[in-house]
Amino acid sequence: MDYWFSEQQARLRRLPDTQRYLYPKIDWSLPCLGILGARGAGKTTMMLQHLREHHKGSAKALYISIDHPKFQATSLYDFGREFFAYGGETLFLDEVHKYENWAGHIKALYDSCPGLQIIFSGSSILQLHEQDVDLSRRVVLYSLHGLSFREFLLLEIGLSLPILGLEDLLQDHLGTCQEISSQLRPLEHFENYLCYGYYPFFLEGKDIYGLKLGNVISQVLETDLPMARHISFHQINKLKKLVTFLAENVPSQVNIQKLSSLTEISRPSVYEYLESLSKARLLNLIRHSDTGYKKLSKPDKIYLENPNLAYSLSENINKGTLREAFFVNQVQNAFSHHPGILETPIASATQGDFLVQDRYSFEIGGKSKGTHQIQDVPQSYVATDGIEVGFGRKIPLWLFGFLY
Repeated sequence: MDYWFSEQQARLRRLPDTQRYLYPKIDWSLPCLGILGARGAGKTTMMLQHLREHHKGSAKALYISIDHPKFQATSLYDFGREFFAYGGETLFLDEVHKYENWAGHIKALYDSCPGLQIIFSGSSILQLHEQDVDLSRRVVLYSLHGLSFREFLLLEIGLSLPILGLEDLLQDHLGTCQEISSQLRPLEHFENYLCYGYYPFFLEGKDIYGLKLGNVISQVLETDLPMARHISFHQINKLKKLVTFLAENVPSQVNIQKLSSLTEISRPSVYEYLESLSKARLLNLIRHSDTGYKKLSKPDKIYLENPNLAYSLSENINKGTLREAFFVNQVQNAFSHHPGILETPIASATQGDFLVQDRYSFEIGGKSKGTHQIQDVPQSYVATDGIEVGFGRKIPLWLFGFLY
């Protein structure tokens, strides 16, 4: 145990103070909770911040990174039992998806160690769905997304601004934009956010951000997906080809047959891989509202999960696609903190680009974009890039980065 407490102390010494949006939303008193999210989103930092705030200096709380080489030959269940036997009360388990049958070990610990709190994180929702053991009655799951534009500003320039509710944003966007614009130049920082602001590790150096993000993508495609889906190496290369193709092409009417031909992946497998890539936080799949958001139905539009991925995967950045990807990402993230929720708050629309919460219609475009395409649609708006302050139904696109 001494070794792991020493490792824990080393991590706590270099811990930042800024908390992510999800931190205050978590009920940290739950007997068993999980934090799931993309690699690099800040799950480890958040767990360690809670440990430091509530258990610093205590031998009753311990953080373990499951992917540590020293832990690979250790039985998670036996380790937890020993920790509990010596008075342990809270066990933090990081990167659980790297451990075979992790759900079975957590279930056994939960059942055999009454009073032991287990807090775990995982970088891939895929592994959650592939586990043979059902944890639904024992664990509450939270979903951590990448940085919002609002959070990026806090980390980048130290400016703390409040989260906006969607209805408040729509009703008073003029006053809100004027207030924010009096404190910074939002368009300047917005361009930086689209390029390198989604993952907190930009703080480790912007010059190596692209390299780190490339490693994240490779880890998902070469490690997470094969572990969850038992995909062969040959198929992984096809998946890379699929992701690259999607990064370089403007979303339009999705042609599954074309994707199948280009990647040499069968049509049924294309559907499955698209869903897997969505769960792995590399893609966002948008379906028409008429489909009822059914999984494994053909998506109407496909976007990279966040704009930073586009800069990492392609040299041909389409500005229109980037705008739509940003809007989808921020709206999606704002309304989905729990990964068990199947329905998405955003769908493609018959008139306009997107329908949000089955109520608000949005067209996405540059500053010359007018409202004529949605002029007869009730509760419709244009999310406009390239403007600091909007008017009427034209709202600055960057403002939707304040939803979480």
